[in-house]
Amino acid sequence: MTRAPTQSVAPDLQSGGWFDLDESPAALETMMGRNVVCFAKDWDENPTSNNHVMRLLARNNRVLWLNSITTRTPNLRDGRDVAKIFRKLRSFFRGAAHVADGLWVYTPVVLPFPHSRLATRINTWILRAALAVMRRRLGLRGPFQLWVFIPTAAKYVGKLGESLVVYYVTDEYSKFSYVDGAEVANDDRTLCAKADLIFATAQSLVDRRLPQNPHTYLSRHGVDHALFATALDRETQVPADLAALPGPVLGYYGAIQDWLDFELIEFLARRHPEWSIALIGPTLTDVSALRRLPNVHFLGRKPHGELPAYCKGLSVGLIPHKVNELTLNMNPIKLREYLSAGLPVVSTALPEVQAYAQHCVIARSHEDFERGISVTLREDSAEARRRRSDAMQFETWERRVAEIGARVMRMQEFLACGGKP
Repeated sequence: MTRAPTQSVAPDLQSGGWFDLDESPAALETMMGRNVVCFAKDWDENPTSNNHVMRLLARNNRVLWLNSITTRTPNLRDGRDVAKIFRKLRSFFRGAAHVADGLWVYTPVVLPFPHSRLATRINTWILRAALAVMRRRLGLRGPFQLWVFIPTAAKYVGKLGESLVVYYVTDEYSKFSYVDGAEVANDDRTLCAKADLIFATAQSLVDRRLPQNPHTYLSRHGVDHALFATALDRETQVPADLAALPGPVLGYYGAIQDWLDFELIEFLARRHPEWSIALIGPTLTDVSALRRLPNVHFLGRKPHGELPAYCKGLSVGLIPHKVNELTLNMNPIKLREYLSAGLPVVSTALPEVQAYAQHCVIARSHEDFERGISVTLREDSAEARRRRSDAMQFETWERRVAEIGARVMRMQEFLACGGKP
């Protein structure tokens, strides 16, 4: 179990390219007046770095977000996949939705066969035509940057008329259990070769891509500190479904997927029937064993803006991930959100969490995790919560996006002068 005193920290943006940024965010060149088209997940899914980065870029630029063009062929026997198909069709017929200043979300209808050559040729034609119509309709005239958050978009890069390509990597995508790992790994290599700039949210992701593209940079996740710090406000009310649980309440929010260590959660629940464990988020895998436990509670997905209120009602924030090839490359956004809310955090030994060991407890076994929770419950205080929150005030999304935007502007200028990345 790793633990250290809480202190203020503001990790630097590390780089692996041909320029370094030493300026403060206020001194960085702002990315303004640009047109951005991005391939990303579906906008209305759980907010991730995709949403935060594009929403902030849209304050000074015009952004067209293209909902997921699929990372796998849908399973028509799966009710979730069928429901998603119908959601996409409804979204397509509604046209581009204006979701924030400067930001529109559009769902192109493409053939959902990401590794079919014929489907790719047809989809390329569809996307070129749809983009031309949407850009005229929304006033995105002139050159546009293409930002890619999903590797299966690799086959369309270089075919849509973009002036610059940014690849933003948040996971080792080929390690997800529900994708064709070999095909997605090949897509990732293709994107690395085509991109003018790569930003990755974990050092391991940078290390793997830097040999393929020298313009690869570490940009760890940020946090909406102002939002999550409201968990410390006296006026913030704990939601009724959480307040009804007997304390202490240990909590996790996010996708309830197969990368969570359900054996660890069951171990904690059985060892401590006096602890309530609240799991907040969409359930996307089999959790039948946990549903049988009386002190494990599934509260469902909650709006992002309500999460600080849920944090206020928690005694400990959990990051109960398995440690495997997928999670070793993860950088959980919730870590900084928990800390901004003042929560003590207990996590399994993920490398990116270990970079914040001074702010949380890191466990290397089930017993270690249990001891970490027990110590945290004894030692937490209002003063400690305030210190944790204050330590995150330099970790904002605004700071991250300012750094990213400045790099993109420098690369854009370099290319405009005839340079080659």
